[in-house]
Amino acid sequence: MVQILVTGYGPLEEGEHGNTNTLIGRQRAIGSGFVIDPSGYIVTNAHVVKGAQRVQVVLPSANADGSVDAALSTRTTVVPARIVGASSEIDLAVIKVDAGTLPALPLASYRKLGQGEIVFAFGSPGGLRNTVTMGVVSSVARQTDLDSPMVYIQTDAPINPGNSGGPLVTVNGEVAGVNTFILSQSGGNEGLGFAIPSGVVSVAFQQLRKFGHLHRAEIGIGIQTITPSMAAALMLPRTYGVVVSDVLPGSPAEAAGVEIGDVLASVDGKAADSLPLVAFHFYLLETGDKVHLDVLRGKDRLVFNVSVMEPPRDMDQVTGLADPEKNLVPTLGILGVEIDKKIASMAADLRDPFGIIVAARSAGAGVEVPLNAGDVIRMLNGQPMTTLDRLRGALKALPPGAPVALQIQRDQKLLFVSFTLDQP
Repeated sequence: MVQILVTGYGPLEEGEHGNTNTLIGRQRAIGSGFVIDPSGYIVTNAHVVKGAQRVQVVLPSANADGSVDAALSTRTTVVPARIVGASSEIDLAVIKVDAGTLPALPLASYRKLGQGEIVFAFGSPGGLRNTVTMGVVSSVARQTDLDSPMVYIQTDAPINPGNSGGPLVTVNGEVAGVNTFILSQSGGNEGLGFAIPSGVVSVAFQQLRKFGHLHRAEIGIGIQTITPSMAAALMLPRTYGVVVSDVLPGSPAEAAGVEIGDVLASVDGKAADSLPLVAFHFYLLETGDKVHLDVLRGKDRLVFNVSVMEPPRDMDQVTGLADPEKNLVPTLGILGVEIDKKIASMAADLRDPFGIIVAARSAGAGVEVPLNAGDVIRMLNGQPMTTLDRLRGALKALPPGAPVALQIQRDQKLLFVSFTLDQP
């Protein structure tokens, strides 16, 4: 387990008149994480590093064996870290430190986790690093938002602010999940803690490490819970379970022969009795996988093998136009594409027909700026950025350590991304 120190900007806890939304100030936050790969990759929560200007990791000393002497030792190593990738959707982030070979924790098999198992929550609650608490798995698959396919491990192991991003560990020393949030009336632990399952962590880590963001895979269907009235009106063969409500044109599901009104009997050999069960199974799919669907259509039982693909995005076309040399903005560690009439036609959601689209992050750039593929850089320190040369020139004119505020468009919303230029 490692402690994560973050310096950045965010809402202050309370304004002069109790307003928590109007004041923005410099903040220092403490979270937790764990080494998932010996080369220095660390998993934590996305909210721990959100808005970070500087991220540091406190590595435990080599003799941190839980003994009294080790606990009283002040020997720690603080190293800088860079954000490799983050997903606010599932609240996971991957950061990287260069500290040689580090001991890493293996991930547990989520499917083998059982209700009632003893687990240990590691973290830095209240800034108290290397704290461990014990509890049991209260639920292996708790859905806290009925509109989301995401499920969590529920535990009564005490979790408090500062535990975020720390591992929930089994008695075998494997990571069952990442401690993420609590439900509480008091703001402190009340025995309702929730961790992101290791199955989700595994998929997310590989993608965040490789791409910096998640590539959501799908087969191209919409699904709904069957109700008795729906079953009667549509003359479905079942009064319970999951029905296909949509098949996207040109999708793998359409190509395989899946139709609207098909009732899912099983998915990859597992009974499709409920929407959360099926949705979470789809949530863990990766591009290139094959899904075995057993469906009921009237009195017939049909079987389809459907390929899993990433849904086409307009940004894929833009990425293909980026040259690794000509489009590189080294100060930001990105490949940028100038918006012209052709690019504007590919990206229909643009607020204005100008700016620089972040086509990709430059692999191995060694620069960490909180930009994602698909972001549109509109302004730098209040000045419109219409060409790559103008963007490069504006960055070059700033001295090391200078503050930078980029106005960007992300997901149809405008926001500011602020950071300081790296020192030479």
